[in-house]
Amino acid sequence: MDVKSKLTEKQRDDLLKILEERFEGHMERHKGVSWADVLMKLQQNPDKIDSLHAMENTGGEPDVVSYDEEADVFVFMDCADETPEGRRNLCYDEEALTSRKKNKPRTSAEKLAAEMGVELLTEEEYRRLQTLGEFDRKTSSWIKTPDSIRKLGGAIFGDRRFDTVFIYHNGAESYYGVRGFRSSLKV
Repeated sequence: MDVKSKLTEKQRDDLLKILEERFEGHMERHKGVSWADVLMKLQQNPDKIDSLHAMENTGGEPDVVSYDEEADVFVFMDCADETPEGRRNLCYDEEALTSRKKNKPRTSAEKLAAEMGVELLTEEEYRRLQTLGEFDRKTSSWIKTPDSIRKLGGAIFGDRRFDTVFIYHNGAESYYGVRGFRSSLKV
């Protein structure tokens, strides 16, 4: 699966326009951050633009959600209302995919994230994202699972139901049409 590819100049310009419009339309997600600063960082890191394209192309609607002043990085996360449609029907990782004897999904969340050049959200990041809006009201998203849980065959995911963010567990080999993953990218 080739989800991250080098963009043409037109594709890059089109993506940057989409990102700028989303940024300007949701200033509540990144108070005190200017698009000019974000754009300058992106232009200095063109490989990150390719990853943002993969996020956008799979339905993530990436947007800046914070700025880490100490590390001098902007953090993008998927801000689509529901887990990105192009990243659903995936088990958690390659170990889980290999363990399935039949009805295997096309790939795993961790593998696809790596191909895109992004990271699965941690539980902390997922909860932080949920303070910026109401996400995953009909879907759920795999979350970076602690090794202690993964070693026992499990994986965690989150969603929002009844105006509350829930973190659950499931076998890492499971996959559902309404479960995918959200990602983050530091630029």
